[in-house]
Amino acid sequence: MKTKPVLGLTDVNLILDAAQKEADANGWPVTIAVADDGGHVLGLRRLDATAPFTAHVAMEKARSAAMGRKETQIFEDMINNGRHAFLSAPLQGLLAGGVPVILDDQVAGSVGVSGVKPDQDVRIAKAGIEAITSSVNRL
Repeated sequence: MKTKPVLGLTDVNLILDAAQKEADANGWPVTIAVADDGGHVLGLRRLDATAPFTAHVAMEKARSAAMGRKETQIFEDMINNGRHAFLSAPLQGLLAGGVPVILDDQVAGSVGVSGVKPDQDVRIAKAGIEAITSSVNRL
């Protein structure tokens, strides 16, 4: 029987705290969502002065990254480079800002961020993921 890593509540909070620290350090009002490997939201944090719709977008980015097993920037690039048929895929978060959490070469979950420029959303998501991967690598 195979085993796989999963994100627990402590992991989710570690990711959210690290991602928020990166956002706060840059004055970026965002929503941060953490999902499990099936795209189900485990945690959501909408920072002060963040537009309400970013909560939905962040959750969808996290869902798409988890289910697609790759960064959502890849999906956005596909569409922008002419693969318009991909718009009919049953995913909504096809914009940069969703990043899978990969532990032991498996997707354990994902982080979705919405609220600022695409590269800034990705930077915040990766800051959260770095906190969990660093924590796991120390064990």
